[in-house]
Amino acid sequence: MNTGLGILLPTGQDQWDDARRLVDFGVQAERFGFDSVWANDTLLGPRIEPLTMLAALSSATERVTLGTAALLPAFRRPVMAAQEIASIDHLSGGRLIVTVGAGFPGRSEIEYAVSEVPWERRFGRLDDTVALWRALWSGERAFHGKVLRFDDLPESTPSYRPGGPPIWLGGASPSALDRTGRLYDGWLPYPPDPADYRAGLAAVRRAAASAGRPDDAISPALFVTVLITEDVDGVERRLDSYCRSTYGLPYETVRTIQAVVAGPVERVAATLSRYTAAGASQLVCRIAAPSLDSQLVQMELLAKTVRPALS
Repeated sequence: MNTGLGILLPTGQDQWDDARRLVDFGVQAERFGFDSVWANDTLLGPRIEPLTMLAALSSATERVTLGTAALLPAFRRPVMAAQEIASIDHLSGGRLIVTVGAGFPGRSEIEYAVSEVPWERRFGRLDDTVALWRALWSGERAFHGKVLRFDDLPESTPSYRPGGPPIWLGGASPSALDRTGRLYDGWLPYPPDPADYRAGLAAVRRAAASAGRPDDAISPALFVTVLITEDVDGVERRLDSYCRSTYGLPYETVRTIQAVVAGPVERVAATLSRYTAAGASQLVCRIAAPSLDSQLVQMELLAKTVRPALS
């Protein structure tokens, strides 16, 4: 079975000189044979907003899946977000996947504050928001969740696909694994060890079985940072620079939290293959390169050298 290979768009303003080139980047990814193109979400640092980015790509591309990795729904009014997502689902002809998350402790509290949403009960709010979206897309006129309650909902834009686009969850805490299995359509974590991925996926499937859902109800994917380079001596320095620019954290810290794969083609392909052997059927690759031009070079390398090894 072929592994789906996707690319994260470098939407941060420090990585591009002309935002319109991001659309060309997504089109080029499709031409290189990638299966999906993704955009991430944060209020920390200037960037192109992910739903806007995917809306622009919906008419510029024809085949690739368009996804968020991950969208943070707490930053948006939930009813309006449902309409925005349904609109992109229509504009893309049903090529949308929405991965959602609740943010990162120590980093996202300020984002919640400026969005005027309480940090407390964020997981319940996230699950309710997704359930509300599905209710709106199905034409329901009321919703009563644990955090969100609406007695009189307006008629909303239905989704292109019945029930809406697939909604995936990012995260690998025990509660996230349980909620993925019970409530979501896919799983997009970034564990630094393939063994952790295998164990997490098993937990997701146990939760799905307990909820009466089949194993194939949840699409298993992986978010992974990638850098192809023959400069073995300098690779950690380059990764450290990228991590400090992206997170304000050293590489030594980031690699204990997230999947990071770097080095010659053979090493990158072999490590990614360990994740696919652990059950990941789709890989979302974030390229650890500082500019759009350098990311284009890396993307072509991935397409021509790593992708064949994963097929």
